[in-house]
Amino acid sequence: MSWFFLFLSLGLCAAAPPVIIAHRGASGYLPEHTLEAVAMAHAMGADFIEQDVVLSRDGVPVVLHDIHLDDVTDAEERFPARKRDDGRWYALDFTLAELKTLRAHERVDRKTGRQVYPGRFHHDAGSFRIPTLEEELALIRGLNHSTGRSAGLYVELKQPAWHRKQGHDLSAVVLEVLRRHGFRTRADACWLQCFEWAEVQRLRTELRWEGRLLWLTSGPKKDAPEDPRFTAAGLKELAAVADGIGPALGAVVEGKRGSPRHIAPWIAPAKAAGLELHAWTLRTDELPAWATTPDDVLTAILKEAHASGLFTDFPDIAVHWRNAHP
Repeated sequence: MSWFFLFLSLGLCAAAPPVIIAHRGASGYLPEHTLEAVAMAHAMGADFIEQDVVLSRDGVPVVLHDIHLDDVTDAEERFPARKRDDGRWYALDFTLAELKTLRAHERVDRKTGRQVYPGRFHHDAGSFRIPTLEEELALIRGLNHSTGRSAGLYVELKQPAWHRKQGHDLSAVVLEVLRRHGFRTRADACWLQCFEWAEVQRLRTELRWEGRLLWLTSGPKKDAPEDPRFTAAGLKELAAVADGIGPALGAVVEGKRGSPRHIAPWIAPAKAAGLELHAWTLRTDELPAWATTPDDVLTAILKEAHASGLFTDFPDIAVHWRNAHP
C-alpha cells in the first residue's frame, strides 16, 4: 500500500506525504501512455498514474495525450489519406479497431521528425499500442491486487468542448466508465482533471461527479495586472467546485537560474482556501529555468511550496526523494 493510501486509511490526511503522479505513466523511460509505461510506473511506486483520455470515432475512450495522432503514432504512414484540412490526424476520425492497428512511439517534433526528448526510449524501437481507458483500469487493478500496493487513477479529459462540437460528450462517456468500475466519490482513489474551467464546473453540477476534481492551469495571466482567478476571492470560488488546482511548475516557483527563487504569492491563499496543489511536470531532461537538478525542483515544489502532489515523467526519482524526506 502506498504512503498516501496508508495515511488515508488512518484518517491522517493532513500529515500525509505528497503524492507522486506518474505523468502519462513512466513516460521518461517508455513511450507515453502505453500499458508498458503504466506497469513501469506502478512498479516504481507511483501513488497515482495519469490517463489522458480522448474518444475514438465509435465513442470508445482511449488513452492518448492529444486529440491528434501524428506525433505519437504512425497514423500518417498507415493512413495517409485520413488527415483533415489542417494536415493533422485525429483520433476521433478512427474507429477503435483502426486505432489498434497503429504503432505508438516516442513523441516526435512534427516539423523536424526528431524525438522531442532524444535521450528517451528510441523512436523506432518496440511494438506499442494505444490502450483504451478500460484496459488501463484493468491493468492497474490487476497490479494493485498482485503487488498488494494501491495506485490510483488520475484521468484528464482532453478538450471536452472540442469533442462536443464534434458531436461527442467525452465527459459523460468517461464518467460512465469510472462509475461502472466503482469510482464515484472522494473516498475512491481517483482524480478527474481538466484545463477547461467551464467543464470542471459542468462535471460538478450538470454531470454530478462527486469524486475528486482538479482544475489544470498554466498559472496567472502574465499580461494582466492581477488575474482574478488567482486572488483570494477567486481561489475561494474555485474551492467551492474543485478539490485542487494543478499549476505548471513555473507558476508555483519563480526565479532564474543562479538567482534566488521564491514561491508565487497566490500559493498561500490557495492553501488557505483548502485547495490541494498538484504541480506539473518534473522532467529531468527539461528542468525549469530556476533549477539545475531534479533535486532543486523537488525541494522547491514539495518542501518550500509544500505542494501536496507532483506530476513527473520519472516517478522513481520523485518517489525516492519523497521517501528520503519524510
